[in-house]
Amino acid sequence: MILDGNRRWANATGLAEASAGHRAGADKLDELIDWCVRLHLERVTIWALSGENLARPSEQLEGLFDVVADKLNALARLHRGQSLQIRVVGRHRDLPARLRTAIEAVEAATAANSGLRLTIAVGYSGRDELVDAARSLVRRLINENTPPAQIADLITREELARHLYTAGEPDPDLIIRTSGEIRLSGFLPWQGAHSELYFTDVYWPAFRELDFLRALRSFQQRPRRFGR
Repeated sequence: MILDGNRRWANATGLAEASAGHRAGADKLDELIDWCVRLHLERVTIWALSGENLARPSEQLEGLFDVVADKLNALARLHRGQSLQIRVVGRHRDLPARLRTAIEAVEAATAANSGLRLTIAVGYSGRDELVDAARSLVRRLINENTPPAQIADLITREELARHLYTAGEPDPDLIIRTSGEIRLSGFLPWQGAHSELYFTDVYWPAFRELDFLRALRSFQQRPRRFGR
Protein backbone atom coordinates (compact mmCIF):
# COMPACT_ATOMS: atom_id res chain seq x y z
CA MET A 1 0.00 0.00 0.00
CA ILE A 2 1.12 3.52 -0.86
CA LEU A 3 -0.27 5.62 1.99
CA ASP A 4 -0.72 8.92 0.18
CA GLY A 5 -2.67 12.12 0.78
CA ASN A 6 -1.88 13.03 4.41
CA ARG A 7 -1.06 16.70 3.70
CA ARG A 8 -3.97 17.15 1.30
CA TRP A 9 -6.32 15.62 3.86
CA ALA A 10 -5.03 18.07 6.47
CA ASN A 11 -5.65 21.01 4.13
CA ALA A 12 -9.11 19.75 3.17
CA THR A 13 -10.12 19.39 6.81
CA GLY A 14 -8.82 22.83 7.78
CA LEU A 15 -5.80 21.72 9.81
CA ALA A 16 -3.06 24.33 9.86
CA GLU A 17 -0.02 22.04 10.00
CA ALA A 18 0.91 19.24 7.61
CA SER A 19 2.26 17.23 10.56
CA ALA A 20 -1.32 16.86 11.80
CA GLY A 21 -2.11 15.01 8.59
CA HIS A 22 0.93 12.80 8.98
CA ARG A 23 -0.06 11.92 12.56
CA ALA A 24 -3.59 11.08 11.44
CA GLY A 25 -2.11 8.86 8.75
CA ALA A 26 0.15 7.18 11.29
CA ASP A 27 -2.83 6.49 13.56
CA LYS A 28 -4.74 4.97 10.63
CA LEU A 29 -2.07 2.26 10.40
CA ASP A 30 -3.45 0.63 13.55
CA GLU A 31 -6.79 0.19 11.80
CA LEU A 32 -5.12 -1.30 8.71
CA ILE A 33 -3.28 -3.83 10.86
CA ASP A 34 -6.56 -4.82 12.53
CA TRP A 35 -8.30 -5.24 9.16
CA CYS A 36 -5.49 -7.44 7.86
CA VAL A 37 -5.42 -9.62 10.98
CA ARG A 38 -9.20 -10.16 10.92
CA LEU A 39 -9.04 -11.09 7.22
CA HIS A 40 -6.18 -13.53 7.92
CA LEU A 41 -3.87 -11.81 5.46
CA GLU A 42 -0.31 -13.04 5.80
CA ARG A 43 1.73 -10.07 4.57
CA VAL A 44 1.32 -6.38 3.95
CA THR A 45 3.88 -3.79 2.89
CA ILE A 46 3.30 -0.08 3.36
CA TRP A 47 5.27 2.91 2.09
CA ALA A 48 5.58 5.37 4.96
CA LEU A 49 8.45 7.61 3.81
CA SER A 50 10.05 7.77 0.38
CA GLY A 51 13.63 8.53 -0.47
CA GLU A 52 12.35 11.47 -2.50
CA ASN A 53 10.63 12.84 0.62
CA LEU A 54 14.10 13.44 2.06
CA ALA A 55 14.54 16.33 -0.39
CA ARG A 56 11.77 18.33 1.29
CA PRO A 57 12.61 21.48 3.28
CA SER A 58 14.15 20.71 6.67
CA GLU A 59 11.27 22.28 8.59
CA GLN A 60 8.88 19.77 6.98
CA LEU A 61 11.24 16.84 7.41
CA GLU A 62 11.77 17.28 11.13
CA GLY A 63 8.07 16.94 11.83
CA LEU A 64 7.76 13.99 9.47
CA PHE A 65 10.72 12.21 11.08
CA ASP A 66 9.14 12.72 14.50
CA VAL A 67 5.84 11.23 13.35
CA VAL A 68 7.47 8.14 11.85
CA ALA A 69 9.81 7.59 14.81
CA ASP A 70 6.98 8.03 17.32
CA LYS A 71 4.80 5.55 15.41
CA LEU A 72 7.55 2.93 15.21
CA ASN A 73 8.20 3.25 18.93
CA ALA A 74 4.47 2.93 19.64
CA LEU A 75 4.26 -0.19 17.48
CA ALA A 76 7.23 -1.68 19.34
CA ARG A 77 5.50 -1.16 22.69
CA LEU A 78 2.09 -2.34 21.51
CA HIS A 79 3.09 -5.45 19.58
CA ARG A 80 5.92 -6.84 21.69
CA GLY A 81 5.07 -10.51 22.13
CA GLN A 82 1.97 -10.33 19.92
CA SER A 83 1.06 -11.80 16.53
CA LEU A 84 2.74 -9.18 14.37
CA GLN A 85 6.27 -9.18 13.02
CA ILE A 86 7.56 -5.85 11.70
CA ARG A 87 10.42 -5.30 9.29
CA VAL A 88 11.55 -1.89 8.07
CA VAL A 89 13.24 -1.55 4.67
CA GLY A 90 14.90 1.32 2.86
CA ARG A 91 18.16 3.24 2.70
CA HIS A 92 18.42 3.86 6.43
CA ARG A 93 21.85 5.45 6.43
CA ASP A 94 20.24 8.63 5.11
CA LEU A 95 17.90 8.87 8.11
CA PRO A 96 18.47 10.74 11.41
CA ALA A 97 19.74 8.79 14.40
CA ARG A 98 16.44 8.91 16.32
CA LEU A 99 14.64 7.31 13.40
CA ARG A 100 17.27 4.60 12.95
CA THR A 101 17.00 3.84 16.67
CA ALA A 102 13.21 3.50 16.38
CA ILE A 103 13.64 1.13 13.43
CA GLU A 104 15.99 -1.08 15.42
CA ALA A 105 13.63 -1.04 18.40
CA VAL A 106 10.50 -2.12 16.52
CA GLU A 107 12.31 -4.87 14.63
CA ALA A 108 13.88 -6.22 17.83
CA ALA A 109 10.60 -6.06 19.77
CA THR A 110 8.65 -8.06 17.17
CA ALA A 111 11.36 -10.32 15.70
CA ALA A 112 10.15 -13.47 17.50
CA ASN A 113 6.48 -12.87 16.72
CA SER A 114 4.44 -14.93 14.30
CA GLY A 115 1.27 -14.01 12.45
CA LEU A 116 0.99 -11.03 10.13
CA ARG A 117 4.27 -9.84 8.63
CA LEU A 118 4.24 -6.07 8.22
CA THR A 119 6.98 -4.49 6.11
CA ILE A 120 7.32 -0.72 6.42
CA ALA A 121 9.26 1.12 3.72
CA VAL A 122 11.05 4.11 5.29
CA GLY A 123 13.52 6.20 3.29
CA TYR A 124 12.64 3.88 0.41
CA SER A 125 13.17 4.47 -3.30
CA GLY A 126 12.70 1.71 -5.83
CA ARG A 127 15.61 2.97 -7.90
CA ASP A 128 17.85 3.07 -4.82
CA GLU A 129 16.83 -0.49 -3.99
CA LEU A 130 17.88 -1.74 -7.41
CA VAL A 131 21.18 0.15 -7.22
CA ASP A 132 21.87 -1.17 -3.73
CA ALA A 133 20.98 -4.73 -4.78
CA ALA A 134 23.36 -4.57 -7.76
CA ARG A 135 26.16 -3.17 -5.61
CA SER A 136 25.61 -5.81 -2.93
CA LEU A 137 25.69 -8.61 -5.48
CA VAL A 138 28.86 -7.30 -7.15
CA ARG A 139 30.58 -6.90 -3.76
CA ARG A 140 29.67 -10.47 -2.88
CA LEU A 141 31.10 -11.75 -6.14
CA ILE A 142 34.29 -9.77 -5.58
CA ASN A 143 34.61 -11.14 -2.04
CA GLU A 144 34.26 -14.63 -3.50
CA ASN A 145 37.24 -13.85 -5.78
CA THR A 146 35.15 -14.08 -8.91
CA PRO A 147 37.24 -13.16 -11.96
CA PRO A 148 36.19 -9.70 -13.22
CA ALA A 149 35.42 -11.07 -16.68
CA GLN A 150 32.79 -13.42 -15.18
CA ILE A 151 30.95 -10.96 -12.92
CA ALA A 152 28.58 -9.58 -15.57
CA ASP A 153 27.38 -13.07 -16.54
CA LEU A 154 26.65 -13.91 -12.90
CA ILE A 155 24.24 -10.99 -12.46
CA THR A 156 20.98 -12.85 -13.05
CA ARG A 157 17.37 -12.23 -12.09
CA GLU A 158 17.54 -14.82 -9.35
CA GLU A 159 20.80 -13.53 -7.87
CA LEU A 160 19.72 -9.89 -7.97
CA ALA A 161 16.43 -10.75 -6.26
CA ARG A 162 18.38 -12.27 -3.36
CA HIS A 163 19.91 -8.85 -2.67
CA LEU A 164 16.74 -6.75 -2.68
CA TYR A 165 15.58 -5.15 0.57
CA THR A 166 12.63 -7.58 0.52
CA ALA A 167 14.68 -10.71 -0.21
CA GLY A 168 12.83 -13.81 0.92
CA GLU A 169 9.40 -12.21 0.70
CA PRO A 170 6.91 -13.13 -2.07
CA ASP A 171 6.02 -10.51 -4.65
CA PRO A 172 2.87 -8.50 -3.81
CA ASP A 173 -0.41 -9.68 -5.32
CA LEU A 174 -2.05 -6.27 -5.05
CA ILE A 175 -0.74 -2.70 -4.77
CA ILE A 176 -3.18 -0.07 -3.48
CA ARG A 177 -2.54 3.67 -3.69
CA THR A 178 -4.73 6.21 -1.95
CA SER A 179 -5.29 9.93 -2.71
CA GLY A 180 -6.17 9.81 -6.41
CA GLU A 181 -2.64 9.68 -7.82
CA ILE A 182 -2.50 7.08 -10.61
CA ARG A 183 1.15 6.05 -10.58
CA LEU A 184 3.48 3.93 -8.45
CA SER A 185 6.21 6.57 -8.04
CA GLY A 186 8.91 3.93 -7.77
CA PHE A 187 7.22 1.64 -5.24
CA LEU A 188 8.50 -1.94 -5.52
CA PRO A 189 9.38 -1.72 -9.24
CA TRP A 190 10.98 -5.18 -9.31
CA GLN A 191 8.57 -6.96 -7.00
CA GLY A 192 5.45 -5.36 -8.47
CA ALA A 193 6.07 -6.34 -12.09
CA HIS A 194 2.94 -8.53 -12.13
CA SER A 195 1.02 -7.04 -9.22
CA GLU A 196 -2.57 -5.96 -9.71
CA LEU A 197 -3.01 -2.21 -9.18
CA TYR A 198 -5.85 -0.40 -7.43
CA PHE A 199 -6.15 3.38 -7.14
CA THR A 200 -8.66 5.24 -4.99
CA ASP A 201 -9.41 8.96 -4.61
CA VAL A 202 -9.72 8.61 -0.83
CA TYR A 203 -6.93 10.28 1.16
CA TRP A 204 -5.12 7.87 3.44
CA PRO A 205 -6.30 9.32 6.79
CA ALA A 206 -9.91 9.00 5.55
CA PHE A 207 -9.46 5.46 4.19
CA ARG A 208 -12.09 3.12 5.65
CA GLU A 209 -12.39 -0.62 6.04
CA LEU A 210 -15.06 -0.47 3.33
CA ASP A 211 -12.53 1.11 0.95
CA PHE A 212 -10.07 -1.66 1.78
CA LEU A 213 -12.66 -4.36 1.14
CA ARG A 214 -13.55 -2.76 -2.20
CA ALA A 215 -9.91 -2.98 -3.24
CA LEU A 216 -9.73 -6.63 -2.24
CA ARG A 217 -12.99 -7.42 -4.03
CA SER A 218 -11.69 -5.75 -7.18
CA PHE A 219 -8.58 -7.91 -6.96
CA GLN A 220 -10.62 -11.09 -6.52
CA GLN A 221 -12.57 -10.34 -9.70
CA ARG A 222 -9.53 -9.98 -11.93
CA PRO A 223 -8.07 -12.79 -14.05
CA ARG A 224 -4.33 -12.89 -13.38
CA ARG A 225 -2.07 -13.73 -16.32
CA PHE A 226 1.40 -12.84 -14.97
CA GLY A 227 2.47 -11.57 -18.38
CA ARG A 228 1.53 -14.81 -20.14
